[in-house]
Amino acid sequence: MKKVFASALASLLLVSVNVSMAAGDAAAGKAKSSVCAGCHGAAGISANPLWPNLAGQKEGYIVKQLKAFRDGTRSDPMMSPMAKPLSDADIDNLAAHFSSLK
Repeated sequence: MKKVFASALASLLLVSVNVSMAAGDAAAGKAKSSVCAGCHGAAGISANPLWPNLAGQKEGYIVKQLKAFRDGTRSDPMMSPMAKPLSDADIDNLAAHFSSLK
């Protein structure tokens, strides 16, 4: 009985992880990215060395950093307020967009 429960729980956790790591919609991210372009460039390449390039960054990295800014585990006077209103879907979509750029 314990093995069946443990197996079912493990399967459920794997499904949960896969759902939470689902890729965002790059087209929706592009539509939302106009605010990002002011610092990070329209094509995700920053003209200012103080701001990182987002083009080609790994999707998971972008998601992790935006959620950290949004949730307050990472703080920056410019990025924190920009990330605060983003939903998980917005973050997934922006990450899909910028990671698709070269």
